[in-house]
Amino acid sequence: MPIAENRRARFDYHIEERFEAGMVLQGWEIKAIRAGQVQLTDGYVLVRNGELQLIGCRINALRSASTHITPEADRTKKLLMHKAEIKRLTGKVEQKGFTLVPLDLHFKEGRVKVEIGLAKGKAEHDKRNTEKKKDWEREKGRLMRHKVSAKN
Repeated sequence: MPIAENRRARFDYHIEERFEAGMVLQGWEIKAIRAGQVQLTDGYVLVRNGELQLIGCRINALRSASTHITPEADRTKKLLMHKAEIKRLTGKVEQKGFTLVPLDLHFKEGRVKVEIGLAKGKAEHDKRNTEKKKDWEREKGRLMRHKVSAKN
């Protein structure tokens, strides 16, 4: 069950592969994530000095956050993966024009995990086709419901 989803990523990119990574978080961030105060829409993942970093993920602090800390909502978060996986991702991102985008945030065995996707950007006409397919599926569902209710 995802805590937060980045639906925009599925619209803007072709997702080639998916990976799961851990996150280095502070206590107030965990509390805010449990309360659903997280937004992934503008987030992206960079590789810096052999480490994955999540940038643009917004975690809004709760009012009850600790008084001795000044929470920073757009703080860069370190992602945790095996070095071999990071090297493989780095090679694909640098050579083939891929990018890394966060797809969703979820809990796994009590820990917050982020699913990142190795993605390639969609062209404008691909986005229009995606929109048309979505509209057609919605219309088809309406027609089927209308047909079923007409029979009864």
